[in-house]
Amino acid sequence: MKFLQSDIAKFLLKVFAIYIIWYMVYELWIMPNGYIDDPLSRNIVSVSAGILSFFGESVFVYDRVVGITGLRGIEIVDGCNGIAAIGLFLGFIIAYPGQWTPRALFSIFGILVIYIVNVARIVSLTYIQAYWPQVFDFAHDYSTTAIFYIIIFILWMIWANYGESFSTEKPDKENLTPAAI
Repeated sequence: MKFLQSDIAKFLLKVFAIYIIWYMVYELWIMPNGYIDDPLSRNIVSVSAGILSFFGESVFVYDRVVGITGLRGIEIVDGCNGIAAIGLFLGFIIAYPGQWTPRALFSIFGILVIYIVNVARIVSLTYIQAYWPQVFDFAHDYSTTAIFYIIIFILWMIWANYGESFSTEKPDKENLTPAAI
């Protein structure tokens, strides 16, 4: 019972509660109406197509599908647009102690990192689907997903280790001394 009173147990219970609430809100209201998922998925398709074009590929886009012209594309479905991962990340950040202003700023930073990683994931999966379709299922199910969640873990570790140092308080001027040269 002492474990349930520990800071770790309180943190884990908060994360679990936040994630359950997020999951229910997402599954019951956000996903069914498509107000966030559809525009986000279309944005990821558009940005991924732009990156593929930048690398010299002839690209096609249709609705939520992006691909290399003449080859099979990939569809960005609701589970692949990163919203669930963002919810998990925010659950960790909200549950861990820290001041709210730095937490909000770090959350925005983390969401941007997760978005960029997800776009890179989609671009790489598009290449894999086009040129190595026999490994697409493995890459989609395991390797790219693992990389995705490793990034979330690293972001959370940065917050856990440095969240308090992102304080918005100004340093005490009396304790500031110039460095000796």
